[in-house]
Formats: sequence, structure tokens, C-alpha cells
Amino acid sequence: MSATATRRARGLRVAAIVAVASMTLIVTACSKQGAGSSSDAGSSGATAAAAPIQGDITFNDTDLAKVDAALKAALQGKNLSSLDLAMVVNVAVDYWNAGKVGFNKGIADLGVKGTFQAPANGRLDQQLSIIQTLRGQSISAFSVSAIDPTAIKSPIQSADSAGIPVLAIDSPLPAEDGAALYLGTPNYEAGMKAGEAMKAALGGKGEVVILVGSLTASNAVQRIQGFEDALKGTAIKVVNKLSDGMDASNALTNAQTAIQTDPNVNGLYGVYSYDGPSAAQAVQAAGKAGQVKVISDDTDAQTLTFIKQGVIQASIVQSPYQQGYTGAYLLAALKVLGTNATMNIVKPYLESDGTTLSSGVGVLTQGNLSAFEAKQAQLGISG
Repeated sequence: MSATATRRARGLRVAAIVAVASMTLIVTACSKQGAGSSSDAGSSGATAAAAPIQGDITFNDTDLAKVDAALKAALQGKNLSSLDLAMVVNVAVDYWNAGKVGFNKGIADLGVKGTFQAPANGRLDQQLSIIQTLRGQSISAFSVSAIDPTAIKSPIQSADSAGIPVLAIDSPLPAEDGAALYLGTPNYEAGMKAGEAMKAALGGKGEVVILVGSLTASNAVQRIQGFEDALKGTAIKVVNKLSDGMDASNALTNAQTAIQTDPNVNGLYGVYSYDGPSAAQAVQAAGKAGQVKVISDDTDAQTLTFIKQGVIQASIVQSPYQQGYTGAYLLAALKVLGTNATMNIVKPYLESDGTTLSSGVGVLTQGNLSAFEAKQAQLGISG
């Protein structure tokens, strides 16, 4: 276990709910349509003994609280009046509501200007246009969840050359392109956790289809790799990976097609935030809730509802709030203190690759859903 992982396990920075959130919470074998129902048969008719899925919502809050404090101290007394920061995400979906709340809180605490931008339809040309517009408005620094790491390479390098720091969030970018730091989910680890959850839900046997918004985005590639690696040594086979082009309606169609055309498919993994609810809708409409297991990512309102109903067995969750909040402080530090000084501050908290500042990975189940919702409410996140 890495030093970061060890520190993460020490607990939540939000003291009011530490006692609730740090408990080991498990979906029991008798949960209604849950992952542990030994009576649930896969769509092929074979019954596999499922195992409980362990929940965890500690994320990396303890370390990020230390990073926030260190950055605040380093920026104390500096002139921040001219700063104008931006957070540019990959698509306008519910997932990023928490990121927007965190970013707005961060720039408010800093006392600087800032803007949150999201391409409405998750289109690459929209994201590139947003970045170009921000450059024309003399933005000081910006964070970005890149839709395509190759397409965004030139704008990132151009910004870096112009003295405009760029922070990669949600999906990493090559450091040589000008984004020296990545703040977000260690995506391979997230994929591994999704694979472990699927393995438990299926009892180690079955056929799975992966639903994803993009087969080229770095975060998706890493998650799928982690997912597949977690399934090695089992009798679970990934039989298809279906891209929906970041369109929820396409994701629903893909899920429907997957379970209608192959009766042996008894597991769906939804990588993007809307993919899990799309999979759950298809499974529920087909009358296969609890038979076709669904593991999702993120915390869309629909996802939480489907977890409560037992249609989604578990969701691998991130901390977009911290990507927004800590991201604002990192952008200010990168611009005012410089890259080297900022990297020296965060270095003790980086992952082994030396460039990733983890916002943590959680596993949400029926068992810890109430604790998670309490934590979100305390941060001011709704919807």
C-alpha cells in the first residue's frame, strides 16, 4: 500500500461525519436485488454465488485538506487581485455540479474572479472554442478535463508558452504537453474497483459489456484497463465495449442492444456518469433487474435512485468537488508562485508517478448511500 493510500485510510476531513463515513459498509447477501443475492441467476440461466460489495467514501480528503492548508499559507500576503481563473470540463452533466460548487467555493475563498465552463453536448469543437475564448479574455490559468488529449495538445502547449498554467483534472494529460500536474481520480484504480465489484456481483462468472462515452479519452482507457485487469483469473469475459459518443440516448440503445442480442450477458459496466443509469433503465425495462448486474461510475441522481432500488449494485465514485476546490488553489499557486514552488508543496502527497494528486476513489452501495448523501449535503452539493 502506498503512503498516500495509508494516509487516505485515516479518515475524512469533515469531522462531523467521520464516525459514519469511515465505517466499513457492506451490501449484505439478502439485500433486495443487490449484488449479494445468491438466488439471482445470470441471463444465461447459470447461478453464480455472489459476494458482498464493500463500500467506502473516505476518498483522499485528509491529504487534500493538508494540501489546501499548505497552498493557502504559501499564498498568504500575495497579490491575487488580477487573477481570473477558469475550470473547463468535458460535458454539461450532473456529475460536474459538485465540481462547480467546489470551484466557486475555492475562488470565493481566494477572493478572485473565475468562471466554470462546460460544453453543452460534450463536443470537442465546443471545448476547444471555450479555451480559445478564454485565451482571448486574458485568463490567468485554467483547469481542463480534456475530451481528447491529442486534440488539446496544441492549445495546452500554446497556453503554457504564454505563461498561462494549465491543470489537468478528471483525465490526465502528458506533462510534456504543458500540464505538469494532474488532480483527479487515479483512473486505473477506479477501474480496478469497478472490476472487483463486478467480480463480487457475478460470483466470478459471466459475460460483461462495457458502455463508455469515448474509447480514446485517457480516463476511459485507464478505467477499462483497470476493470479488465481486475477480472483476470476469473470466468468473467468482457465481450464488447460500446462507445456512445457522450450521448445518453446512444448509451441506452447500446445497453438495450447488448442484453437483447446476447442472452449470456449478465453484467454491464457504465464508465461515464450517464452510462450507469442508461444500463439500469435497459435492465429494468427488460425485466432483468437483479439478474443482469450493473456497476456504474459517478453519482448522478438517477444512479442513486437505481442503487436504492437495487438495480445498480455499486457505483465507483469520485470527488469532483475537490477537483474544483483544490483545483482553484492550485491554479492560483501555479500562476503566482510558479510551477516549481507549487510542485514542491504538493510533492509529499503525490502518487508514485510523481504527477498525480489523487482526489480519491469511493465505492457507493445501498449500505453507505445515506452517509454519502449526508456528506454531499454538508458540502452544499445538491442534485
